[in-house]
Amino acid sequence: MMKTEEALAMIGGHVDEELLLRNEYLAAENEILRRKIQGRIELSNTERIRLAKIGQKIGIKALRDVAMIVKPETILAWYRKLVASKFDSSKKRKNKVGRPLTENELEALVLKISRENLSWGYDRIVGALANLGYKISDQTVGNILKRHGISPTPGRQPQISWADFIEMHQDVITACDFFTAEVFTPTGLITFYVLFFIQIGTRKVHIAGVTPHPNEEWMKQIARNLTMDGWGFLQGQQYLIFDRDTKFCASFRELIRNYGIKGIRPPPMSPNLNAYAERFVRTIKEECLSRLILFGENTLRRVLRTFLTHYHEERNHQGKGNILLFPPLPSSPSTGIIKCRERLGGLLKFYHRQAA
Repeated sequence: MMKTEEALAMIGGHVDEELLLRNEYLAAENEILRRKIQGRIELSNTERIRLAKIGQKIGIKALRDVAMIVKPETILAWYRKLVASKFDSSKKRKNKVGRPLTENELEALVLKISRENLSWGYDRIVGALANLGYKISDQTVGNILKRHGISPTPGRQPQISWADFIEMHQDVITACDFFTAEVFTPTGLITFYVLFFIQIGTRKVHIAGVTPHPNEEWMKQIARNLTMDGWGFLQGQQYLIFDRDTKFCASFRELIRNYGIKGIRPPPMSPNLNAYAERFVRTIKEECLSRLILFGENTLRRVLRTFLTHYHEERNHQGKGNILLFPPLPSSPSTGIIKCRERLGGLLKFYHRQAA
């Protein structure tokens, strides 16, 4: 007959073997499930405490064999924090910061801070909350922001649209471009290049130069004229928009940059990013140049000066509230004889009342 000790040993061995097999099965199953689950598994505080207590009992060696969703070192760190919290007397202090926030109130506060400080990452938000007396982990902040479709990563800078950038800086942005005009001369039909600059905020236009040969030396002199102290057209400007035309050569860009103006070169094939300059080209072509036959360079220059006077003083601009940019008189009288001022043989007209 089998002795009692031998029977117990046999039963114990069988139980140990069964437990080992169960643990092996559970570990394999957990590993499969972990691979199937995408992303980080979020644990509540209660779940962390439960794992921490069990993990401390079985030790780090066993944890390395069975822990799948959290590193063994993290589980034991939770346990140490749990033990430390029992001896933390800060909860007994009387100078607490108001009543504790509810979960919804805390989430609302996180969202408020993140939306009012678009460049802050979640660590910065955690610090701001700590200043207010609220302890919250960066993971919790990140989870809140993710639920509301807000990137929780540092560098969460707002993407400012080109239109918003122009609007915010319109008083210090100038755009420029070339347009061409065909002119009959004694030597034949010649293409002249006209370089103009337009201040975005005021819509004031400056014809910087007219030439059939816009070479590097000509462009360098244009840059010097524009940046001349006292009367240069680019005084007070911070940005200059120009396209990738090779006529805007390196020496031109360097002179502009040395004056303290940042050049902005839109990508190729994107005229909409230099819309104000493109709009002026369309205006002067449709309302003036395309309706005239030009004989000689002097005629071209006179036509350009005349049109600019009309453009600045006599033409209403819808983009500026349908007003005159720089009216010759402070205000037009409401009574008096209606007169029509004509320029370029009646091509350009301006209706006004004759002052008494």
